[in-house]
Amino acid sequence: MSGRYVIIEAFLRWAETAKAESRARAANALGRAYLQSEMPQEERAAAEMAMTYLLDDPSPRVRAALAEAVARSPNAPRNVILSLAEDQPEIAGQVILLSPVFTEADLVDLVLRGSSVTRVLIASRGRVSRSVSAALAEIGGEIEILCLLENDGASLSRASLRRITERVGDSAEIRGLLLDRDALPSDVRHLLMRHVGEALAGSNLVQAMIGAARLQHVSREASEAATVSMAGTVQHEDVPDLVEHLRQAGWLTPAFLMHALCSGKVDFFASAITNLSTCDERRVRSILSTGRVFAVRALYESAGLPRDISTVFVEATLIWREASRKDGSTMLEHVSARLMRKFRLAAQSPAAAIQLLDMVEKLANAERRQTARTFAALAALAAA
Repeated sequence: MSGRYVIIEAFLRWAETAKAESRARAANALGRAYLQSEMPQEERAAAEMAMTYLLDDPSPRVRAALAEAVARSPNAPRNVILSLAEDQPEIAGQVILLSPVFTEADLVDLVLRGSSVTRVLIASRGRVSRSVSAALAEIGGEIEILCLLENDGASLSRASLRRITERVGDSAEIRGLLLDRDALPSDVRHLLMRHVGEALAGSNLVQAMIGAARLQHVSREASEAATVSMAGTVQHEDVPDLVEHLRQAGWLTPAFLMHALCSGKVDFFASAITNLSTCDERRVRSILSTGRVFAVRALYESAGLPRDISTVFVEATLIWREASRKDGSTMLEHVSARLMRKFRLAAQSPAAAIQLLDMVEKLANAERRQTARTFAALAALAAA
């Protein structure tokens, strides 16, 4: 019999009668010796076999002592680490949280098969890769997601941030952590805004104060205004993603598009028309900037706008061109007033166009009120 088996047999005989406290000290010493001492190959193999045997020790103290010894080392036996990760939480915890032995596939598997405690530990590791974060984003509960978002060592893709928002964006704490991120994608920010609106709409107190029907109308108008404002701050390369998100969510309505156009969010508006019409972006921008009336109307109708509305958009585009060459700060009010004079007073204006113009007038009024508030706030600061 080789020396390896002699060592193992001696260890097993000793373990049968030793007390749990003694076995725990031996397990910890064995793990540290395996990792820190120079051993002949045969002794090293014997030590690994002994650690494997200790995985079945009936005392949690013994297994916890072994886990403490090997948790931080990249040279710990892989089979020992994987087995300890499946143990009860107080034993598995330090291994799952600290061990560098795990591959990304190991951690994803643990996310899928493990408990909530397991997922919290994985989300709290010093480094969490995108694939592991994606698994947590897909099935993790609120606590696990909070741990992930609070972890500066976690890498989250755009898709993971969106999935988190879709699944648990109704949590105020999660919304706060997401909004605190420096580079939050615009489509995710819009989803969060919708969650806030839904939270307000679902508030019994707010409903009692202003009524459910009125609340729904106000919430929609506020969300639309915030979305248009957001569209003006998005980086150019991110605009198509926001547009596609809004299209899929059913937000690219004629009223919304008119709001964007009248507000001067031309980059966003052009991208939206490109998306809806499937025309080449350069061609769309050229028509909007310099195209003749018939070309502009044909473009809008190719984007799905009916004739009675497309004529209003054509006129708004011509007014926008003129306003953009003058004073863009009053663009919304300027476009609104011009559109009212041209269409509302005309007896032949279609009902759909009148409804669209009503919306434009409300937007202009809201813009005036906001300007007045800003002026009053600045005046108060100057007087202080």
